[in-house]
Formats: sequence, C-alpha cells, structure tokens
Amino acid sequence: MPVKPNISFENLEVAFASKTDAELRKMYLIFATLNNNLISDLGIGLANLAFKLKLPVKGIMKRTMFGHFCGGETIGESITACHKLAQFGVQSILDLSVEGKGDEESFDKTCEEIYQTMVESAKTDYMPFGVFKTTGLGDYHIMEKIQAGQKLTKEEEEAFSKLNGRVDKLCKAAHDLGLKILVDAEESWFQNVIDDLAYEAMEKYNRDRCVVYNTYQMYRHDSLARLKKAHQAAQEKGYLLGAKPVRGAYMEKERERAQELGYLDPIQPNKAATDRDYDSAIQYCVEQKVHLVCATHNEKSSLQLTELMNLHGVDPKSDWVFFSQLYGMSDIISFNLAKAGYQVVKYVPYGPVEKVMPYLTRRAAENTSIAGQSSREFELVKREMRRRKTEDGRPKS
Repeated sequence: MPVKPNISFENLEVAFASKTDAELRKMYLIFATLNNNLISDLGIGLANLAFKLKLPVKGIMKRTMFGHFCGGETIGESITACHKLAQFGVQSILDLSVEGKGDEESFDKTCEEIYQTMVESAKTDYMPFGVFKTTGLGDYHIMEKIQAGQKLTKEEEEAFSKLNGRVDKLCKAAHDLGLKILVDAEESWFQNVIDDLAYEAMEKYNRDRCVVYNTYQMYRHDSLARLKKAHQAAQEKGYLLGAKPVRGAYMEKERERAQELGYLDPIQPNKAATDRDYDSAIQYCVEQKVHLVCATHNEKSSLQLTELMNLHGVDPKSDWVFFSQLYGMSDIISFNLAKAGYQVVKYVPYGPVEKVMPYLTRRAAENTSIAGQSSREFELVKREMRRRKTEDGRPKS
C-alpha cells in the first residue's frame, strides 16, 4: 500500500519564507483591501481613471497591487522576480499580460515579445515554459467565423495564415530552445479553432518530448470528453498530448451569450460539477501518462494530485507533472510543494503598469468573487504575522 506524501499546506514558515516583514505588511494591506468589495472596486476604478487622466500614479501602483501580482514592467525586471522565486525552488513562466490593439502590427509585436521571453527563459534553468493567448496573435472574429462554418474573405484567409505562422513560430521556438509552451484557453465560440492550432503544433513538435500543451476549462461540461478525445487522437497519430486543466475564466460571459443567442449553455450546472470534472481530468492524465500542468489554487486538488503521483509511481521531479499558480497568490501551495520536491511554476505577468490594468482588474474581481479566496489569503498573512510575533508590524507585548 503506497504511503501518502508527507506534505501539508499549513506550513506558513515555508509559504512566506521569501517575504520580509515589510513585504508581509504590504501583503496584509493589499489583501485587506481586496477583502472589502467596495474599497477594492473603488480603488481599481480610481486607478483606471488616474491613468486615463495621465496622473502620476504609476509609482503607487508599482508599490502596491502591480508590485504584488506582476513581476515587473519589462522582461528584465520580471526575471529578477523569477530569480527570487527560484531561490526557493519555485520556477516561473513569463506571461505578457498586455492587451494589444487587435491589428496586424500589434499581433506581430506581441509575437516578437513572447518570442523574446522564451529566448531569455532558455538562458536560465528555472523558466521552463513559454505561454501565449491565441487572440494576442490574430483576430478572434476570423476564428469565430471559421468555427461557425462561415466562408472567409481573401483578406481574412491571409490574416488567418499569418496567425498560423505566428503560432508555429512560437511553438517551434519552444522546441528548438528546449522549452515547453502553454496555449491558453479562451471563449467557447472559437475555442475549437484554438484546439486545432494546438493539436497541429503538437503533431509537429511533440514527437520526442512534450513541448506544446493545450488548456482545458473544466467549468465547461464537455471539457473532460474533449480531453479524452484529444488523448485518443494523439495516440493514434503518434504524438504526446500536453494538457493544462483549469477551472475556467469566462463563466459570466459564456452564460450571457448562450442565453442571448439561444443555444445550450456550455457551463457546468454548479461548482461541484466543475470540481468533479477537474479532479477526474487530473486522475485521467496521471493514469494515462498524459503530460500535465495542474493549474489550480485549490488545495484539495493539489493534494489529490500528489497522492495520485505517489500511487502511480510518478517521481515528483519528473517533467511529466507540473503544478502551477499565479504570482502573488496561493504561496501556501506553491512554496510547500516546491519544498517537498515537486515541479512548481508560477505564472509571472508583466507589462507597462497602465497596460496591465485590465489584468489587475480581473485579479481584484476574482479575489473577491472566488469563494473565500481573498479571505483565505488574508487569513494566512495574518497568521504568519502572528507567527512572527508581529501585529501590523508592531511586536506583541
């Protein structure tokens, strides 16, 4: 009978080992703000307004929310943050979190920037992945038309060919540089096209090792079946499947569109169904030896995966399985897993402060909408401050 892994997500000393007392106090203030919906919404709203009015708020943002959730404004600044994580065994993924203008020049610029993140990542031994959103490389309206079975104009065909070229450039770069690359999931009404692009790249580059990983949003009720079908196709065609299950990020938008256009809602009926399919996807990947990136802030799912790995004899240091969380969140999971010898990667977003505001707005919304997420982070910070015998930075008497 396999012995359960000796790991706990309660070790605060390990979770906050990288934080000084001053940094911990800053975290306290940030999560105290996020824990209050009214103050959080007001603060983000004022920050967005200040940038529109060109007020000098960049310094304040870099010292607060931006500094906590983002690695820096440039690749160079972010690598410094990644190097600090690496000192505690946590690896990184540089994630350009800037929303482009949506024209061909913008798509080319985004592609080149992501390419440069991989060139710099390959110079280290702690940045094993690249990542991209397909909508950053090409017009989603064209992908939407393709999925709907509509005929493209000649100009649209040329634009889609360029999108194909950009995807291939990044996947080939990952292959040639000895890296891996993650293809982010997006909205269901053009996700099939993204899937096809990812599988074409896998067929080319996932022969000898797993380079390209597709993302599956498990809050869609068809995602588990899609994952299994993709694995079957990979086996038939002789390439390795890379899978990154996530719970998902577009639920409200998906429900609203389905209702508005009168088609079957693609979203699970409740969170329990999402959790069930997420954990089933993790189990399937381990049992079938699918290369896996387990992207979750859920402690139960993370612990379940360590137990599955142990049961099936998967070495924690193997590159078959990675755990992944966002920079600035769930350090209680990331640092404890890394300390126990597991492969852990943090998404490290970066970009000019004013251009990363949409990302920060989503982080603020998620922290207050995910049940207990900001409260959980806030409570952990408070407990660590007490453990260090401080309260708001002042020693207890």
